[in-house]
Amino acid sequence: MTTNRPAFAVAEPSAEQRPSVVWEESPCPLCRRNTNSLLLEAPDPLPPPGTGFVFAVVRCDHCGLIYTNPRPDARTISQFYPSDYHPHRRPGKMRHSRPARPIWSRLLGRPCSERRGVLPWPGPGRLLDFGCGAGSFLKTMAAQGWEVTGLDANVGAVKQVQEQHGLTALVGTLPHSDLQPGSFDVVTMWHSLEHVHRPLEILREVYRLLVPGGKLIVATPNIQSLPFYLFRQDWFGLDLPRHLTHFTPSTLAAMLQTAGFRPEPVRQFRHGDWLRSSARLATRQGNRSVWSRLLRWKPAARLTAWVCYAIGVSDCMMCIAERPT
Repeated sequence: MTTNRPAFAVAEPSAEQRPSVVWEESPCPLCRRNTNSLLLEAPDPLPPPGTGFVFAVVRCDHCGLIYTNPRPDARTISQFYPSDYHPHRRPGKMRHSRPARPIWSRLLGRPCSERRGVLPWPGPGRLLDFGCGAGSFLKTMAAQGWEVTGLDANVGAVKQVQEQHGLTALVGTLPHSDLQPGSFDVVTMWHSLEHVHRPLEILREVYRLLVPGGKLIVATPNIQSLPFYLFRQDWFGLDLPRHLTHFTPSTLAAMLQTAGFRPEPVRQFRHGDWLRSSARLATRQGNRSVWSRLLRWKPAARLTAWVCYAIGVSDCMMCIAERPT
């Protein structure tokens, strides 16, 4: 039996804040069991002051997958995405080029955004970017000779890809009628799998779209990380209710295997900006801990991110998985 708890808690939002939402109780997205335990409750972090709702995050008692439950259903969750939503954006983008990274810096790990131009494929091929956003990754890969296609649920983002970059992009999710089996050599999911209601079904459709031997690249937050344990409900990677599944390295690998893939070992990446974002969010929520004060300071955040990477508890991870031949 599911843990006894209210469907959701409401901090009396105003009429302007209260969206029209259909709530649903979900079985575990991996094993489909209905027994779970409450891990934490946290508000929508988007300021100011979010939606007024407090959301429950639970852990499956059978397979250990962590997920948001209850949750807005697939038709109404768009109410929680503001028009300027930019998840996991690196603040203060570079205004000028940097010199080459020294060897010691490269050995100590890199932010996942710097990994996006390196694919496990011998040369240019056919690529689908699931959750392509405004298309910066598609543009980079097209310039390297790849035949690219983007897919995103946001109509405005897809229009921007088409009009500003002149690239192929489709509105919607998977399965998609315009995408045929065996159409792609590589599929990428840069922080998009945690947003979908049916992650296992999406991964099975990706398997169908890939050629035998094709590669899937998935990047997600890692809830089994030191930053999560430091900040809990104020952790930047939680992002409720937009993040519906909260992966650990083992549950990400298990879901990929269940979908038919052969995953490589999960890699982790330094992300000092996420630590600073968590610290700012904690401060905004009234958390005056030493971590919330210290990690707003960039050097401290970078050092802590390196320590997390060195001991394998970073809050950003990536897995490359192959469709077996």
